[in-house]
Amino acid sequence: MVRFGVIGYGYWGPNVVRNLTSLEGSELTAVCDKTPAARRRMQKAHPGITVASEASEILSSTDIDAVAVVTPVWTHYELTKAALENGKHVFVEKPFTSNTAQAQELIELAAKKNLKIMVDHTFLFSGAVKKIRELVEEGALGKLYYYDSTRVNLGLFQHDVNVIWDLAPHDLSIMDYLIKETPEAIVATGQTHLNGFEDVAFITLYFPDKVIAHINVNWLSPVKVRTTLIGGEKKMLVWNDLEADEKVKVYDRGVQINNRQGLYDLLVNYRSGDMWAPQLEQVEALRQELAYFVDCISNDKTPMNDGQAGLRVVKMLEAANDSLRHRGALVRL
Repeated sequence: MVRFGVIGYGYWGPNVVRNLTSLEGSELTAVCDKTPAARRRMQKAHPGITVASEASEILSSTDIDAVAVVTPVWTHYELTKAALENGKHVFVEKPFTSNTAQAQELIELAAKKNLKIMVDHTFLFSGAVKKIRELVEEGALGKLYYYDSTRVNLGLFQHDVNVIWDLAPHDLSIMDYLIKETPEAIVATGQTHLNGFEDVAFITLYFPDKVIAHINVNWLSPVKVRTTLIGGEKKMLVWNDLEADEKVKVYDRGVQINNRQGLYDLLVNYRSGDMWAPQLEQVEALRQELAYFVDCISNDKTPMNDGQAGLRVVKMLEAANDSLRHRGALVRL
């Protein structure tokens, strides 16, 4: 039995708490939040669980084996470091840390203490991403050409990070999971309109072997869009996460060049075949992820979304911010 403490009961914390209270192999011991209103909500929803106002009560408790850090990114480093120093495994909300130096230090500390870090890259455990990974690995799409994602909505505006650090970690972690290569360079552009942080941004990543990725993130969209296109040599795929059914559609469509003798002799064939929607596993991604974390702790396994995976995402976020500050300059990774 893995005994958990949760720090943070704001937007995402209640979902973590709800799953930990009913998850086999785990026991939720205590929840902490500095805000009185959040503590009252927690006590009303889960009257049998200890509620604390200070993180130190959870970090120093000998009755807790693992800590879930569900707080703003600028707090992740200090809280995760304190948890590791107190001998606790850590589940930390995305993004892992505010910079790569912090991430590297925490990875080294966890290794020294023989403790697990899992970064909350929830989408990796969704039925859609699992199926897309399966299709990529079995070569159903062929050689990958591009990854193109639109992740936009109206709000929620953050007060400590820009839209890239808020929304892009989802796509960067998915790309890191699906595309085997490490990106070589990144370009990012964006603009601030309301609170001093970029609320609209466009990111382009260049991978080896001509794979390119593009991410559009936006807090100022009149509609919510969660759509990803993945193009391959054999087939192409559309993932619309807002669809109730058939979230993933695979298209047997593409282009073939039959004659390469000269520029004016090129014969281009357009292939337009069937579309099919694969059956997806119907699961709550966060529940699957927390169950996986419990299994990794219980059986001494290294999570696929460990500190190293979190570090890779933070490196891309830092590079995107660097490019943004220089109005779209190419930043090599």
